[in-house]
Amino acid sequence: MNSANPPSYAIIAQDLVKVFKTRSSPLTAVNKVSFEIAPGETFGLIGPDGAGKTTTLRVLLGLLRRSAGSSAILGHDSMHDTFAIREKVGYIAQQFSLPADLTVIENMRFFARVHSVPIEEQKKRIPELLALAGLENFTTRLAGKLSGGMKKKLALACSLVHAPQVVVLDEPTLGVDPVSRREFWTLLGNLRVEKGLTVLVSTPYMDEAERCNRVGLIFNGRLIACDTPAGIKRRTPGSMLEFSPQPFVAARDLVAVMEGVLELQTYGVMLHVFVDEPEQRRRQIEADLAAHSIQVSGMRLIQPRMEEAFISLVKRQAASVQEEA
Repeated sequence: MNSANPPSYAIIAQDLVKVFKTRSSPLTAVNKVSFEIAPGETFGLIGPDGAGKTTTLRVLLGLLRRSAGSSAILGHDSMHDTFAIREKVGYIAQQFSLPADLTVIENMRFFARVHSVPIEEQKKRIPELLALAGLENFTTRLAGKLSGGMKKKLALACSLVHAPQVVVLDEPTLGVDPVSRREFWTLLGNLRVEKGLTVLVSTPYMDEAERCNRVGLIFNGRLIACDTPAGIKRRTPGSMLEFSPQPFVAARDLVAVMEGVLELQTYGVMLHVFVDEPEQRRRQIEADLAAHSIQVSGMRLIQPRMEEAFISLVKRQAASVQEEA
């Protein structure tokens, strides 16, 4: 896939398949997944645990052998040009851990040596990256003594020390508090713009998916949707009504079988009801629940978020798989 001309896409997966051999039967972790990522784009992979996100990333990077299909990064084939890929890609694995007994500056120098960055380049890049990450005043602090958010930012800085063109991040903010997650994504966004990075990230957080140019939803190893966040949200059925009923379970069971109700989701003490005609169904729901002595408060028409769209798409895909079985 490598050529003298620059590739049209930074990352390509075409009918990508990964099958693991098990004692009982083969397990297809990635099933004919296809997508392209343009240079400078931030592309998010979302999906439930075990959907195939991490396996897809590892195959793209050449860390796992693909079973079928094709994949390339910056025109370099994932299976045949792994050394070239590692020179041009920064990678933070899901279980990535910094040497805890090294200081911030020692970690940066360590990863620079791993990537054979010349000393003169280190002198320029390391202070620049630490400043961008907001870590310039913590250079002598041990990595093991950093907060969770600071560790993530240091990990990102270390992954960029060899000036890669592409960054691949596997759930980089997992287990980090919301404020630190926001700071990490602000840093990532600034670096992407400043350095022209292409970013491929997997995340379980729907608010992070909203920050991507496009997202791909993986379920049971298949890519079931690939679009902008706005495009994904438009795939929800009908219009969404939100309200809080009491008693909750009785209301949920009644609403689920009402005419015009396309889908029902629960969100804490709230019901999210997708309907065909919002004004008509709103009156119908309020009347029917009142007839059963069920109180309704705060009913309103709202726009679905990524979370509702994600749940809706997964539900429909699961139902489709069951019907096929």
